[in-house]
Amino acid sequence: AVSPVVELNVGGELYTTTVSTLRKVPGSKLAEMFSSSTKACLDAEGRFFIDRPGTYFGPVLDYLRSEQLPTQHIPEVYREAQFYEIKPLVKLLEDTPQIFGEQVARKQFLLRVPAYSENLELMVRLARAEAVAARSSTVLVCVVRTDEEAAQCAEALRIFEFEKKSVVKFGPWKAAPQVKDLLDCVKMDIAAQGYQVYYEHYSERTLRAKYFNYFYTFLFIWW
Repeated sequence: AVSPVVELNVGGELYTTTVSTLRKVPGSKLAEMFSSSTKACLDAEGRFFIDRPGTYFGPVLDYLRSEQLPTQHIPEVYREAQFYEIKPLVKLLEDTPQIFGEQVARKQFLLRVPAYSENLELMVRLARAEAVAARSSTVLVCVVRTDEEAAQCAEALRIFEFEKKSVVKFGPWKAAPQVKDLLDCVKMDIAAQGYQVYYEHYSERTLRAKYFNYFYTFLFIWW
């Protein structure tokens, strides 16, 4: 029997395909959606409606039709493949350099940096608190890679605490990447939230020279 043709409305974008294509990966959300027992959600024109951004559904559909892998917008397609639980496509995309680099290399490193995401949130909170009627905010960051460096910095951190200066401390961690790699990750992840941010060595003269390598200023630009 010929598989019935279906029209889909995915977040306002229209697609035409067949039921067998949508059921191609057993256990996926699309296969479940188009199994006979599931009650479908229809739009005003009678098309199957999926309340999800439609832009990157096309590459997912191309994979189901012909196992064609996307060559563009890979992180976005990866997110949709995860949402629709199309496991073979998720696995193939995880082998692409973009996703492999982000998931396996960078994310695995950051998982070894204690309290990384909490520290990012704290930096943003401190920057926003300082932003009232200002063009920019600065946040002081201390980065130590080893326990020895952490011990060396303890005195400087006490001085900052005495001066009531907030310092966000990253590290130590047990992984190959260096201090600059961590600083680049912090900058990248804060910029990904929409902030305009830069970092530089902390240059106040009050800090003794031996501590200079551990302290950085992150500058948030507001306008």
